[in-house]
Amino acid sequence: MLNTASNRERSILVGVTLQASGRERTREYLQELTLLADTAGAEVVAQIIQERHAIDAAFYIGKGKAEEIAFLVQEKDATLVIFDDDLSAVQVRNLQKLFKVKILDRSGVILSIFASRARTREAKTQVELAQLQYMLPRLTRQWTHLSKQYGGIGTKGPGETQIETDRRVLRTRIGTLKEKLAQIDRERAIQRKGREHFTRIALVGYTNAGKSTVLNWFAAADVLAEDRLFATLDSTVRLVTLSPVHVVLLSDTVGFIRKLPHHLVASFKSTLDEVREADMLLHVVDVSHPLFEEQMTVVNETLDDIGAAGKPTIIVFNKIDRLANRNVVGYLTSNHPDAAFVSATRGIGMNALQERLITILDAEVVEQEINVSHKDYAIIARIHEAGEVLSKEYEGEMVRLRFRMRKVLVERLLKQ
Repeated sequence: MLNTASNRERSILVGVTLQASGRERTREYLQELTLLADTAGAEVVAQIIQERHAIDAAFYIGKGKAEEIAFLVQEKDATLVIFDDDLSAVQVRNLQKLFKVKILDRSGVILSIFASRARTREAKTQVELAQLQYMLPRLTRQWTHLSKQYGGIGTKGPGETQIETDRRVLRTRIGTLKEKLAQIDRERAIQRKGREHFTRIALVGYTNAGKSTVLNWFAAADVLAEDRLFATLDSTVRLVTLSPVHVVLLSDTVGFIRKLPHHLVASFKSTLDEVREADMLLHVVDVSHPLFEEQMTVVNETLDDIGAAGKPTIIVFNKIDRLANRNVVGYLTSNHPDAAFVSATRGIGMNALQERLITILDAEVVEQEINVSHKDYAIIARIHEAGEVLSKEYEGEMVRLRFRMRKVLVERLLKQ
């Protein structure tokens, strides 16, 4: 976290538009950056939008504009300047010389939020890895004394500069964290293998779209659901009974966002495997957001990046109770005829969504008969858990079960 509520850093936000027609969109992006800054613990005291034909390699916004912002930093008594795009190490160094305050870009703010929200061993390890990978190419004098944090015998060789030492310390720590995550990934894979006899449905969507609220409705759970960006980091999985024959595993994962740091996506691999290995996706969209269509595109691109595109998906347009223009529903219905329109907070449309899920899953249900030893408790239990038992006949040491179950689950069961 950047700071506590009682000592919030005074920040100036900076965005660049490369064409005059994009100024309004850049303004919307800065509004999202304002929410990110607030979540991280900063108070926004000014917003600057600079129009340019191209990004300046040395100062990002050009030296003249940078000097104007340096004056504004003093005028507003700001302690932090946040840029909406990622900055290079050269840009950070040059801007710091002018501003003489801390410089962060969008990725740095997102990583700060993730670090403050991480609760489990896995999330903390994932976030630390992403932070160090982000920090490595941006090392300046502000990162000195890393060797004191991770130091000891062998952390500095003859003739090394402090930054070279810091880089070596970071690389060593990155290697250690990657080994930890590899072990966590193996543990996760074993856990997921034990759940293969259930249909797996993953909630995906832009951050703050309402995924956790949807999960809470289905599972009568109490997963944290705040009207704030990145309220949920760790994946949450709940067993949900949709009907006697459809007991599913519903998982809620971290929300996506525009310009989600690459290192963060990579380090959250084991968490995002819940999405990759799901049988179906519920793409939750905050339809009340002015840029919801762009947010949908960001989610779809992220799904493609992590190898989860092309799965059976239901688009869930959430927060319809907040729509000022009801004509939006008609427009979306014509463009997305299979979508669901809900308000998860108020329960509007949620029963219809559940019926839609049951109908889709029913289309893949088959009847199956199997002979197993009555001592094979594991298989018998799985059939009762994930299917509907129609009949049961005992013949000596064997039991004949006739049941209804989704075809894909039958295939998984017979492979064991």
